Amino acid sequence: MSGDHQTLALVLFSVFVAVTLAITTWASRKRHGTAEEFYAGGRLFTPMENGFAIAGDYMSAASFLGIAGLIALYGYDGLLYSVGFLVAWLVVLFLVAELVRNCGRFTLADVVAARMKERPVRIAAGTSSVTVSVLYLVAQMVGAGSLVALLLGGTSGAAQNWTVVGVGALMVVYVSLGGMRATTWIQIVKAVLLMGGAIALTVLVLLRFHGDFNQLLSTAAERSGHGERFLGPGLKYGGSWTARLDFISLGLALVLGTAGLPHILSRFYTVPTARAARRSVVWSIGLIGGFYLMTVVLGFGAAAIVGSEEVRRSNPAGNTAVSLLSLDLGGGADSTGGTILFAIVAAVAFATILAVVAGITLASSASVAHDLYASLRSRRKPVKPRSEVAVARVAAVGIGAVAIALGLLARDLNVAFLVGLAFAVAASANLPVLLYSLFWRGFTTCGAVWSVYGGLVPALALVVLSPVVSGSPESIFPGVDFQLFPLQNPGLVSIPLGFLAGWIGTLTSKESPDEAKHAETEVRSLTGAGAV
Repeated sequence: MSGDHQTLALVLFSVFVAVTLAITTWASRKRHGTAEEFYAGGRLFTPMENGFAIAGDYMSAASFLGIAGLIALYGYDGLLYSVGFLVAWLVVLFLVAELVRNCGRFTLADVVAARMKERPVRIAAGTSSVTVSVLYLVAQMVGAGSLVALLLGGTSGAAQNWTVVGVGALMVVYVSLGGMRATTWIQIVKAVLLMGGAIALTVLVLLRFHGDFNQLLSTAAERSGHGERFLGPGLKYGGSWTARLDFISLGLALVLGTAGLPHILSRFYTVPTARAARRSVVWSIGLIGGFYLMTVVLGFGAAAIVGSEEVRRSNPAGNTAVSLLSLDLGGGADSTGGTILFAIVAAVAFATILAVVAGITLASSASVAHDLYASLRSRRKPVKPRSEVAVARVAAVGIGAVAIALGLLARDLNVAFLVGLAFAVAASANLPVLLYSLFWRGFTTCGAVWSVYGGLVPALALVVLSPVVSGSPESIFPGVDFQLFPLQNPGLVSIPLGFLAGWIGTLTSKESPDEAKHAETEVRSLTGAGAV
C-alpha cells in the first residue's frame, strides 16, 4: 500500500479510537459501583438504541470481512454464512428474547439458576460462556490483523501481531472503564458507520454493472476461475460426503448458535421491559437483514471486479476482499478516490472489530465475576456488588490476554469460519440448557450441568481433533497430524450430544424437580411478573 493509504487510514483509525475513548471517559464518570450499571447500563436504553447496539454487536469482522471473502472465493457456498446468520434471529425472536429478559438479570446462568441449585449451574454456565466468548474474540483479532497487515505491507506478520495486541489492549480499556454504557454507545456508532459503509460500497458495485445483477453474477463466475460452478452449490461443500456433512454441520451451528451467544443474551438486560427486548430484536433484524443482503453483493462484486485469484493472493482466507474491492471502486490503488475509499472502509472495519470485542469482553467478564467468582465465594460470605464489579474489570484483562495469544496462533484462518466454530460451541453447550430450563418442567440441576458439559467438552474436543488444528496445510499447526474427526465444524455431532446429555442427566438423577420454582419461573418468563 502507498504512503497515502497508510497515512489516511491511520488518521481515520485514530479519529475513531479517539471518539470511542471519549465515550468511554464520559461513561466512566457515571456511577459504576452497582452491578446493574456496569453490566446492564442501568437498563435505560430504548428499543431502537438497543436494536442498533445488538446489530453493532452482531455484525462483526466475520460479517464485513469474512463472509464477503468466502463468497468471493467460493461463490454460492459462501452464501450459507449470510443466510445462517440472518435466519438465526428468528430463533432468538420467537424462543429466547422476551423469556430471557424476564427470567435473568445479567447473564445466561441467571436464567438457568432461577429454578436450580445455583452453585453448580452457575459454574457450568459461566465456564461455557467464557469459552464461547474467547473463541469469538479470536475471530475478531484475526480480522483486525489481516486488515492492518494489508494496510501496512501486505502479509506483514509483525503488523498482524502488533494489531492483535493493540485491539486486545483497547478492548480492556473500554470494558474496565466504561462498562455497558460505553460499550453500547460504541456499538451504536459502529452500527451506523458499518451500515453507511456497506450501503456506499453496494451502490458503487451495482453502478459499475449498471444495476444489472445478472451481469454481476456472470462476470464473477467468469473471473473466479470456476465458471458456472461458482454460482452453484458444491464448490466448497460438495463432492465428498465429508464436505456435505460439513455443510449441514455449519448450517446447524449458525442457525442455532446465536441464541446461545453470551454477548447477545446480555443485551436483552439493557432495556427496562421484555416488550422492549422484543422490539429491540425487531429493530436489529431489520438492520442485520439489510446488511447481509449487501454482503452478497460485496462478495460477488469482489470476485467480479478484483478477481478470486487476486483476493486469494492477498489473503488465502479471503479476509481482505472488501478492502481490495474498495480500492478498485475508488479508481485504483494509485488514485485519490481509491485511497480515500480504502481508508474509510478500513477504518469502518476496524471500528467494527473494536465494538464487537468490547461487547464480548464485557459479557465474558460478567460471567467470570457474576457467575464463577460469586458462586465460589458465596459459601463463605456474600459478594458485595462493588467487589464483583472490581473482579469483572480484572477478568477483562485476563480474557484479553488469552484472546491475544489465541489470535496470534489462528491469524491465517478465515474470520467467518472461526466465528462458525464459536457458534457451534454456543449451540452445543448454551442453547440446550437454556431451552430445557425454559420449557421442560421436569428438568433438574444434574440435567443442567450434564447438558452444558455434555455439549461443551465434545465440541472443543472435536475441534482439537479436526482438520482446523492439524493435518492439512491450512491448519493452525500444519506440521503435525493428530486429526481424528473429519469435519471442520463439530455442530452436527456436538449439538445433539448437548441435548442428549441434558435429557440423560435429568432422567438418571435422584433429584426431584422443584415444581414450585418451575411454576414461578414459568409465570415470570411469560408475564414479566417479578422481573428485575
